[in-house]
Amino acid sequence: MSSDSWSEELAGMLVSKRPSPAIEDRVAALFEGAREDVYRYLLTLGLYPPQAQEAAQETFLRLYATLRRGEEIRNDRAWIFRVAHNLGLKVRARQNLQPPYDPAIEARLADPGDNPERNLLERERLVRFHRAVENLSEQQRRCLHLRLNGLRYPEIGAAMGISASAVSEFLRRAIARLRKVKDE
Repeated sequence: MSSDSWSEELAGMLVSKRPSPAIEDRVAALFEGAREDVYRYLLTLGLYPPQAQEAAQETFLRLYATLRRGEEIRNDRAWIFRVAHNLGLKVRARQNLQPPYDPAIEARLADPGDNPERNLLERERLVRFHRAVENLSEQQRRCLHLRLNGLRYPEIGAAMGISASAVSEFLRRAIARLRKVKDE
C-alpha cells in the first residue's frame, strides 16, 4: 500500500468517528517523549533530516492507526522503534544513490574553530571513529544506536526482532571493536 493511499485511509478513519481521548492522550504522550529519539535514530540509519522527520511522523501516525483499530501494543517504545526502523530502511533503500547523511561530521565541518591543526586532528579522529562504526555489522550498529537512545536489551530485541541475548552479544562485539580504534 502506498503512503498516499495509507494517508487517505487514515484521513477517512479520522473523519468517520471520533477517537477515544485515551488513545489521543497515549499517542500524544508517546510523541512528546520519543519524537526526538526516533528522529535521531532515523538519522543514524543514514536518512537526511527531512526524510527522518517525515518517517518519524509516519511512525506515530501508524501508532495512532494501530491503537484505533484496537490492536494491543505491549511495549510502546519498542513498537515505535521497530516501525521507525522498518520505515527508515525503506526510505534508505529508495535513496541508495545518495551518500548517507552523518550529522556529527556535518556539525564539525560547519564550525571550523580557531586552531587549524587541532581541527585537522579532530577531523581525522572523527573520520576514524565513523569508519569504525561503519565497519560494524548492520545489527551491531542498530543495537548500539538503540541502546544510546535509552532502550533496554529486551526493547532493542523487540524492535529488531531478535533475542535480548543476541542484543547483548552484538553490543559486546561492537564496543570491543570501537575500543580497539580508540586505543590506536
